[in-house]
Amino acid sequence: MRAVLRTVDRVLLGLVGVVLLALGGSVLAIGFGASAPSWWLHRGPHDVLLSAAERTRWRESGWWWPVVIAALAVLLLLALWWLVAVLRRRRLGEVLVDTGDGEGAALRGRALESVIAQEADRVDGVERTRVRLTGRRASPAARVRLLLAPHVDPGTALDDVTAYALAHARTAANLSALPAEVQLRGVKHGAERVS
Repeated sequence: MRAVLRTVDRVLLGLVGVVLLALGGSVLAIGFGASAPSWWLHRGPHDVLLSAAERTRWRESGWWWPVVIAALAVLLLLALWWLVAVLRRRRLGEVLVDTGDGEGAALRGRALESVIAQEADRVDGVERTRVRLTGRRASPAARVRLLLAPHVDPGTALDDVTAYALAHARTAANLSALPAEVQLRGVKHGAERVS
C-alpha cells in the first residue's frame, strides 16, 4: 500500500510541476514578446490574465461564492492531507506487548530495533544490520537491511537471522507473528589475486 501511495505522490508532484512549469514558462515567454496562440488567456506583455469583467462576471450570482469557498476548502484539505502523509513518521514508536494479565506493556520500538540489529550482527558473515519497525503497535513488521561479507552464503545468513534474531524478538515481545522484509547486500571489495 505504501508503494502505491509513494507512486501516486511522485506522479502527482510530477504532473503539478510540469503544469506549473509550462504555465510559468509560457507567461514568461509572452512577457518577453513571443507570440501567443489565439486561444491563450494572455495576449502580450501589457495584458492581464483576468480582466475586470472576467473577475466579476458571476459575483452577483448566489451560487458563485459558496462554490469558490467549497472548492478552495477541498483543495486546502487535500493539501493538508498530503502534507501530513509526507511528514508522518514511518517508524513505529512502540510495540504493544501482551503480558498475559489483560493489561499489556509498551516496548519502545527503537529498543526492539536495536536488539534485533545487535543479534543479527552476531551472525557469521553479517557486517552491519539496520532494522526499522513499521506497521501498528499490536502487529509490527520489520524491515531489515543486512550488509554481508564476501565469503558468506546469503541463504545461510538469511536463515540464521530469521531463526535467531527475528524469532527471539518475536518471542521476547510475545507477538503472534513478526513479518519481516530482509534486504541483502554484499560488501564491496576488490578482486582477489589468483596465483
